Amino acid sequence: MSNRFSSVITNSLARLLKLHEESVSRDRVRTSLIDWATVAMSSTGLSPSAHHRVLLAQLGAITNGEVRRLIVLMPPGSAKSTYVSVIFPIWWFIQHPHSSVIAVSHTASLVESFSRRIHAVVDEHHRKIGFNIRADDRSIARWKTNTGGEYVAVGIRGAITGLRADLVIIDDPIKSMGDAESLSKRDYLWNWYTSELTTRLKPNARVVLVMTRWHEKDLGGEIIARGGADWKILRLPAIAEINDPMRRPQGAPLWPEWENLKSLTEKQNLLGSRNWSALFQQSPQPSNGNLFSPALLREAEDAPAHQPRTGRSVRAWDLASTSASNGDDPDWTVGLKLHRDESGAYIIEDVVRFRGNVRQVEDAILSTAHVDGHSVAISLPIDPGQAGKSQVAHLTSILSGYRVYASRERGSKMSRATLVAGQFEVGNVSILHGPWYEAFIDELISFPRGPKDDQVDALSRAFITLLELPTVTRRLFVPFNSR
Repeated sequence: MSNRFSSVITNSLARLLKLHEESVSRDRVRTSLIDWATVAMSSTGLSPSAHHRVLLAQLGAITNGEVRRLIVLMPPGSAKSTYVSVIFPIWWFIQHPHSSVIAVSHTASLVESFSRRIHAVVDEHHRKIGFNIRADDRSIARWKTNTGGEYVAVGIRGAITGLRADLVIIDDPIKSMGDAESLSKRDYLWNWYTSELTTRLKPNARVVLVMTRWHEKDLGGEIIARGGADWKILRLPAIAEINDPMRRPQGAPLWPEWENLKSLTEKQNLLGSRNWSALFQQSPQPSNGNLFSPALLREAEDAPAHQPRTGRSVRAWDLASTSASNGDDPDWTVGLKLHRDESGAYIIEDVVRFRGNVRQVEDAILSTAHVDGHSVAISLPIDPGQAGKSQVAHLTSILSGYRVYASRERGSKMSRATLVAGQFEVGNVSILHGPWYEAFIDELISFPRGPKDDQVDALSRAFITLLELPTVTRRLFVPFNSR
């Protein structure tokens, strides 16, 4: 046999073997959800972990109709959205090529980000999965496959009138702790779910709700309380409890390859028990009505005059510019000084609280900075709009020589205050006793139901600023930060 003929035979056999392997790979991808998920994740360098396989088994039961309603409760950072909102819809279209899917999240931008990821995965693997997204219909918000499937991405407040779905995926319907704590927003979400979304379901349609718990009466909680018997509930806490669905030993982490027990414990200490129980253990506890319990307030000891505190301090301001008059009860301008020592403990050292006009506010901020000294950073809020930017730019200019950090408030008052409340809960905050103490404590323990929240806002800003100080220090406290 000539070498040339032998080479032809070898190449032909290699091509046949490759075709066979591709055929086997296609068959596996189209018949096994685990195999499909493994292929879809291959470009990330990751593969389905133990908790993902448990999740995929339930999504497989949704696909074949064994389960028609599924609630997936997992902590942040567990890749639940990757598997439920990106990998699973593609699998659904492999098995149900002529069906329609409605995907929903708290905002259109979030659910459209899932849609973009689906586009990328389909483009990469369309030969294996047997379909592609139609070239003439590739909108991120609404697209069709070349085998007759349709996908619609919509935010909670988006219009779904006229749409019908064989599968609905609700991923992260709650945007923040503030939304979860708001009765009106919880009611809106429940009414939207019952009045709008459920009327869009075709006969025998399936629904998957995937979320992190925020509140005992969030959407998942209401569904479980009002109709949980119709739902399969997959609850996987960050740290295993008794009778764990994955048969983990009690105390074992959910995804040890990604985040070990030490890291989770550090988060638990930062968040406090109520936030940890809700967000990471998927078991929200009822609130007693107030965020800061009097039992958690600890008085700090004064540092000896000859021994200044070590660590870092910030004076954070919550600004108001209306003087009290004619019996009005306007907001207060508040400057709260918070110290973080080298052990990570926090001390509330001073509160300046007054009502005054714009000029009086400026004078108070400058005089307080002189008293605090240059070692204390100054944190200022930027109100929306050009006027807010101009105000902070002016204040920064008169504070020349001081370290000024300015930023927009992020999230709701409740979500910001919840961060520092967790530190009170684990005993990591103490309070010096000064003439401002009683008014501060009264507002703190009445929040969020009390008449005023200016001191709590200043405390939240101070705490968040201290968390960010390492980053800001590296940037040498640029005078104006409009983030």
